[in-house]
Amino acid sequence: MNHIHPINGNLAYGAPDPAPATAPQILVDLLAKADIHLNGDRPWDIQIYDPATYHRILSQGSLGFGEAYMDGLWDAAQLDQLFERLFRADINREIRFLPRLRLLLASLASTLQNRLINRQMGQRAYEVGRRHYDIGNDIYQAMLDPSMSYSCGYWAEADNLIDAQLAKLELICRKLDLQPGERLLDIGCGWGGLASHAARYYGVEVLGITISREQQRFAQERCAGLPVEIALRDYREQQGRFDKIVSVGMFEHVGQKNYATYFDTVRRLLAEDGLFLLHTIGDYETVSYNDPWFDRYIFPNSILPSARLITTKIEPHLVIQDWHNFGPDYDPTLMAWWENFNAAWPELRNRYDERFYRMWKYYLHVCAGLFRSGQGQLWQIVLSHRGQQKDYRSIR
Repeated sequence: MNHIHPINGNLAYGAPDPAPATAPQILVDLLAKADIHLNGDRPWDIQIYDPATYHRILSQGSLGFGEAYMDGLWDAAQLDQLFERLFRADINREIRFLPRLRLLLASLASTLQNRLINRQMGQRAYEVGRRHYDIGNDIYQAMLDPSMSYSCGYWAEADNLIDAQLAKLELICRKLDLQPGERLLDIGCGWGGLASHAARYYGVEVLGITISREQQRFAQERCAGLPVEIALRDYREQQGRFDKIVSVGMFEHVGQKNYATYFDTVRRLLAEDGLFLLHTIGDYETVSYNDPWFDRYIFPNSILPSARLITTKIEPHLVIQDWHNFGPDYDPTLMAWWENFNAAWPELRNRYDERFYRMWKYYLHVCAGLFRSGQGQLWQIVLSHRGQQKDYRSIR
């Protein structure tokens, strides 16, 4: 297998650094905790093509690690296996404390910025739409299933991505107990897959809101002829009253400073006997910052919620009717996305460069390792107003 590394700014073929002994002992010891070797012969071992990689990791942490991969300075035969091991050994936590002043200052600056600045207010709320969801519908059409579901599929009885995403859409509609004639608000409606499914098969009227112009355009075309409206709108601007509310894969962009506002908005918009379903990635611990590589290249101004933060912010007006975790299902979802993206790359490469390819590969495989390790979780939480008279029965 050939590998690439940059020479004079261009990607070229090269061989691993023949002298892993040049690696700082701190990195060797850190990786040993996850049974990872530098230039080893196992699929999860890291192949180093430029010794500069060591300094970039030590001085910049996860940001330097990711950027060095994008630049072709290192590789691994199976990135998903590498990151599963890193996450299981909590190496991602330890790398924050590598003894380099620059890394320490960067970590402190990120934490302070998230505590002092509301990074999801005003036009910042639309930044993730411009920088991630608007990069090109061609990528998402190539990678995703026909419903264009960019969130975890439900694999309980599925053996392929299409069936897993259809099962997820059905699971949501059934958990919400959608009835003909009801009004459904879809906060962060994506490319309109759920809105179309709910309107077509459950007879509901849907308002979908998104912060992505490309998603809005695509969803409007997809839902033409159905009782569906797609609006470019931040959730805080929404008015009205809805029988049911759903939000799939959007809460990760809300930001901790806005959780109280988010749930208060849901409470204000939800009918007294209505149901709200929140589908979100969750972190197994509470943190106050996004990973710097993901913040720069994938999801700017985003952060994963913890269970503690969610339960604290829904008080006192909303109550939990159901909490369903199927985080392990994100692993096969992400690997299916990777297979689709990789298969489509010969056509996509006419519009995107090799560095983008490596960035996207890194993104999908890091996430697969995260969920496979158990650090990443996927929650579907059903909420209602406190004192609701209807009995709720959990759906699986």
